[in-house]
Amino acid sequence: MGDRVARFRGTRAWRIARWPLGVLVVAFVAIQFVPYGWWHDNPPVVQDAPWPNDRARQIARQSCYACHSNETEWPLYSYVAPMSWLVRADVEDGRDELNFSDWTEFSDESGDAIDVIALGEMPPDRYTLVHRSASLSDEEADILIDALVQMGRADD
Repeated sequence: MGDRVARFRGTRAWRIARWPLGVLVVAFVAIQFVPYGWWHDNPPVVQDAPWPNDRARQIARQSCYACHSNETEWPLYSYVAPMSWLVRADVEDGRDELNFSDWTEFSDESGDAIDVIALGEMPPDRYTLVHRSASLSDEEADILIDALVQMGRADD
């Protein structure tokens, strides 16, 4: 393999490719210094959502809490730009829309949550592509929707 690498480095292709590759490496290192994305916080849980059963709670924790709670687990890639920018923006947006860790503030959003789950828009495909276990089966979506309906009624 070393011989093959040595032969490639002597080719015209290497002479052409090394500058753009060098620029990409320098750019990747430089964007690590952009001060957005590496700072992660999990504010305290104010009031967790009152899930009507353990199964619904488990499904929500597996499929929703990463973005819709103050209990986000920040994976290693969430500290490396540009992924850190995307992860942080998704968590901030998710918490702004519905936060299961502050149910008193967000309980009136259960109807919207039901709609996006029923339409298959949550969890988003870009999240389930990396986190396969977060995908909802039809049965899991129904359990989550039923739980949100019950929780919405309890707040009326």
